[in-house]
Amino acid sequence: MKHITTISLAILMAVALAGTAFAAASVNLGTAKSFAVLAGTTITNTGATTITGDVGVHPGKTATGFTTVTLHGAKHLGDAVALSAKNSLVTAYNDAAGATPVTSVPTELGGTTLNPGVYASDTLGLTGTVTLDGAGVYIFQAGSTLITAPNSTVALINGASACSVYWQVGSSATLDTSTSFKGTIIALTSIALKTGATLQGRALARNGAVTMDHNTINDSACAAPSSTGGANATRTGPPTDIAASTPPPIIVWPSGPVLVLIVVAVIALIGSVRFAASRSGKPD
Repeated sequence: MKHITTISLAILMAVALAGTAFAAASVNLGTAKSFAVLAGTTITNTGATTITGDVGVHPGKTATGFTTVTLHGAKHLGDAVALSAKNSLVTAYNDAAGATPVTSVPTELGGTTLNPGVYASDTLGLTGTVTLDGAGVYIFQAGSTLITAPNSTVALINGASACSVYWQVGSSATLDTSTSFKGTIIALTSIALKTGATLQGRALARNGAVTMDHNTINDSACAAPSSTGGANATRTGPPTDIAASTPPPIIVWPSGPVLVLIVVAVIALIGSVRFAASRSGKPD
């Protein structure tokens, strides 16, 4: 009986550890963490835009239209700080692209509610609202593009935080007019924010440009200290649904082969309990 009890406890521990070990891990942004906007070639802006966080370009060295930008952060155009951030961005992009276990989703995310995990599709689109429900890491992998429709929204509930949402895009991302977006966009090529789009998070483009038009981009709740120190002392948190503190770790149950192993472990546990019951009253 003692042996059976020990086996049962071991199975329970294995099930719990499997759920924890295969939860989606956070993406390490390294020195790119303090950047709200980072591009490979150039950054362009039209109209009154507010950016809370650092701005950088590498290997490009230009950022245009900044006479109408309110910047709460530092600007790094082709310098060593921007190079370091770009190198970190490459690593982060590869980490996000390789995150597992993956759940396949349709292109259209609008009208769905998702829990923490890794989600992938050849392309990703958002018309209406996608709701992210629960504290934990969300990683979205788009094989090519990420495109939102006008007035679309990423909503966060029950502890979900923009700090733990990552959008890895295999080509370019476009946030259409008046989109309210959450999370860090890590695009291989370019990122375009159309008129009135807002982003609680970061717009990080590896090889191409970041284009803005009367936007608000705010990474203050999730950012590391500014790369130059005092410039970010004026940062203030965003007004809506973003948690400034790191969410507690949770268990995200995996799918696929790992889930099969868990089911087998549970069946084995049930079998051991039944065996123990059948031997009750008999000597070991």
